[in-house]
Amino acid sequence: MLKFQNKIINGDCLKELKKIPSNSFDLVFADPPYNMQIGKILTRPDASKVKGVNDKWDQFQSFKHYDNFCKAWLVECKRILKDNGSIWVIGSYHNIFRLGYQLQNLGYWLLNDVIWRKNNPMPNFRGTRFTNAHETLIWASKNKKSKYTFNYQSLKCLNDDLQMRSDWKLPICNGKERIKKGGKKLHSTQKPESLLHRVLLATTNKNDSILDPFLGTGTTAVVAKKLGRKFYGIEKDKKYFKAAYQRIKNTKVFEDSILDTIVNNKSKPRIPFGSLVEMGILKPGTTLHDSKQLHNARVMVDGSIKCNNTEGSIHKVAAQILGAESCNGWTFWHYNFDGAITPIDNLRKKLFSKNLT
Repeated sequence: MLKFQNKIINGDCLKELKKIPSNSFDLVFADPPYNMQIGKILTRPDASKVKGVNDKWDQFQSFKHYDNFCKAWLVECKRILKDNGSIWVIGSYHNIFRLGYQLQNLGYWLLNDVIWRKNNPMPNFRGTRFTNAHETLIWASKNKKSKYTFNYQSLKCLNDDLQMRSDWKLPICNGKERIKKGGKKLHSTQKPESLLHRVLLATTNKNDSILDPFLGTGTTAVVAKKLGRKFYGIEKDKKYFKAAYQRIKNTKVFEDSILDTIVNNKSKPRIPFGSLVEMGILKPGTTLHDSKQLHNARVMVDGSIKCNNTEGSIHKVAAQILGAESCNGWTFWHYNFDGAITPIDNLRKKLFSKNLT
């Protein structure tokens, strides 16, 4: 696998993908040709030309030809993905529905469609349609049973402690980040690093392997390198490949100590309260109480607790005291430790850390 780590190659993805061993990558990010079918020269109201996507690599003989092309690389990507891997594909209204159709037919399991709402989209100069202000990403796991990575807590932190929604407002690639040659943008559809930062932060972890079969000017590889992920990119166009190579070479990795993401609660091993009793960490008969010491309960030999005439689990008894449907007993109940009132959750965390070492 070292042959396919932290490298990029100048070649045709349909040929190069076949060389990669099966079950090799944790994530695929694919930004394929959109097949936009632009036949006319686009102009602004002042008659100046608009640099649209009219490159030869975005032109296909027919929808059938495009569909066959997409099916071929998606088949290879599915083979290459690890069993718990996932894939992102991005496109516009021209192709995203065709890609979704292929993904489902090939057995991928669709998890989300994400709207990338652009802060600064190109206006519709002719005034004949709505301004195309977004692109769509589809996120899918290799199959229905895949235990894919999703860093829920990290995304929540990224979004000021609110759940991350599936509509992302991010700017297009512009300014110093945009690669230009002779004053003109080198690649017509270069993606912003902010978009890839969110994708990789959400669905990969440090040292995971990421494949981009349509690397372009290297945004996926650049962000992967910064975040301490391994990358492998394929790019057919030589001028894009050279730009990507130089860009990756100039990219510095973030300090290793800041690359870890928050462990999701669901991915932590479940530790029942009774385990503390069985292991002698909390002895039967120990008195527990709430933070204000208004309610007291005693620990029973079976890991249940008893408060007056109410008995059951730490969660059930706490909920009944509060008159609530549910309550987290780990944070509600406290015990005395060296004269200090301490949440019993500290004991669980201590036991959890022991299990890791």
